[in-house]
Amino acid sequence: MHSSSSPCNARVSVVNISISFNVMIVNMATRRRTRKTAPKTAYHHGDLPRALVEAAEALIESGGSARLTLRDAAQAAGVSVAAPYRHFADREALLAAVLAKAFRELARSTDDARRDAPDATAALLAVGVAYVAFAGDHPAIYRLMFGPECDKSAHPDLMAAGHEALSVLIEAVAACKVANVIGDADVQQVALAGWSLSHGLASLHADGILAATMPGDLDATARVVLRMLLDGVRARPAKRKPAVRKRRG
Repeated sequence: MHSSSSPCNARVSVVNISISFNVMIVNMATRRRTRKTAPKTAYHHGDLPRALVEAAEALIESGGSARLTLRDAAQAAGVSVAAPYRHFADREALLAAVLAKAFRELARSTDDARRDAPDATAALLAVGVAYVAFAGDHPAIYRLMFGPECDKSAHPDLMAAGHEALSVLIEAVAACKVANVIGDADVQQVALAGWSLSHGLASLHADGILAATMPGDLDATARVVLRMLLDGVRARPAKRKPAVRKRRG
């Protein structure tokens, strides 16, 4: 026995099909809108400052500090122009973060060189060589690290990073003191002399002056200059006082 569908049931079926079709269309449209409005890059918490610093660093390396703006850094990082202000109050704050990162990289580079050296003298020379090499690898950043464009005293993290880099040199000189390489010379004064020599050589190298006037192997040049410093303060045997002859009475 076959049951026939009533007109009422047929109308209900048509309505259900129509509703299902409409829901499907709405869902498809929603998915399309979601795909269109989804951001190109989704940053996890804490990643955006790092991305902006790296973008700013690349801008400086490619065109100097004049290239650095918050807008350009945001564009390079793939975020809106308003996004950087969530982490950096202004351009100088972003620049300070870039320089703090650079000082910490300098500290790691020089400290690795110091730890790989076989003795205290070699360690101090290695620190100076690594210092000069860093300036040559990052000339635009290096100039800003010691330049007046950023008020370093207004950024505690930047100041701390700078002290971290300097402490590697001081530790290397202190080890020379323990090994009796620098005799009675003051550790702070020898560190200042070593820093002055390294910084001067690094600046000449970063600006291309050294290669233009005194071409040669950079590592060898740095070692010669720093060894001259050590030779000037190296421990020497104490001179014996001439014996005083007694007069015969």
